[in-house]
Amino acid sequence: MKIISWNVNGIRAVAKKGFLDFLSKQKPDILCVQEIKISDSAREQTEFDFAGYEEYWNSARRPGYSGTAILIKSGQSIFLDIKNGFGIEKFDIEGRVQTLETKDFYLLNVYFPNSNHELSRLGYKIEFNEALLKYAKKLERKKPVIITGDFNVAHQEIDLARPKENVGSPGFTPEERSSMDKFLAAGFVDTYRALNGDKIQYSWWSFRAGARARNVGWRIDYFCVSDKLKKHLKKAYILDEQTGSDHAPVGLEIN
Repeated sequence: MKIISWNVNGIRAVAKKGFLDFLSKQKPDILCVQEIKISDSAREQTEFDFAGYEEYWNSARRPGYSGTAILIKSGQSIFLDIKNGFGIEKFDIEGRVQTLETKDFYLLNVYFPNSNHELSRLGYKIEFNEALLKYAKKLERKKPVIITGDFNVAHQEIDLARPKENVGSPGFTPEERSSMDKFLAAGFVDTYRALNGDKIQYSWWSFRAGARARNVGWRIDYFCVSDKLKKHLKKAYILDEQTGSDHAPVGLEIN
């Protein structure tokens, strides 16, 4: 099974920047999308025809903000249920979490909060992380869990181009890195690191100062899986040549 995750930074924008070509080339069984930035009402007025895929949307209450979506290749009977949210209104109104249940595992498509400049949402983010981990561990009692999406944190110094200059910056605060430590200590595996060792590759670049052209980036998009799935992993990768967003898609292939 091939699963890809991509923060598209606006579904309407990326649809005009080769999104269909990307789908046609990569042919994921499941595509998890974050930051769709489109409300339900606006989506009803916009034609999205992703040929060969069934679409499941989770828009934020606030127009043009946040939101997630899952695309599943048509004709597959791989899933049993799909649910938006995880039962906490102040997080669910931002469209941040979708849960796809398959016969063998749960897949969580997550757009983690950004702690924002001046760290104005750091407390909100840490609270979200703790609640999501608790939710994931509850699901894990039934079957293994895959968590993917924009985690909005570079876990280790190797995960960003300029760590010393960014200590304490949004996405690289001690609190956010410690929160990621807790995810992994709770029995989840960072698949990219597990399969690629110390390989340096990034999944997000600032729009400023030609950061992407100079590859001054951050790895903040992940696939984390329950430890019992580790033996089933085949490939974990970053499609860093794919344009259309300030993020690159990340992929996972699993038996």
